[in-house]
Amino acid sequence: MKEIESLLPHRDPFLYVDSIISATLEEVIGIKQFDSSDSFLNSSFPETSYVPGMILIESMAQCGGAGARKINATEGLFGLAGIEMACFHAGVEFGKTVKMIIKNLKISTKIVKQSGVAYVDEVPVAEATWVCIKIQ
Repeated sequence: MKEIESLLPHRDPFLYVDSIISATLEEVIGIKQFDSSDSFLNSSFPETSYVPGMILIESMAQCGGAGARKINATEGLFGLAGIEMACFHAGVEFGKTVKMIIKNLKISTKIVKQSGVAYVDEVPVAEATWVCIKIQ
């Protein structure tokens, strides 16, 4: 967790990536396990134990941002500016590990455009394309 905190400004309970498995200029792979420490998210679906879809998108964006920072492709503070496309294929239950594979589509000094797919047990559960802009 310390490595992720050195790469991102987010902090618990709004830090949604546990580790970066690999990062290159083309691709970032990371994981997040939503567990009892994320129980405040349960109120989105109180009769089930599903992670909200928007949290999955935020998790993918954080993963991509941490990976870009890890390979020194960005400097400064970037914020999510737009979601071009999002698709949800299945719910993610708390306790499951989410593996995120993020493609770097464009990285410049002011804009980062990425797309990603989130998997649980190698099954796609969500995908999205987003843009982050430098805000500081």
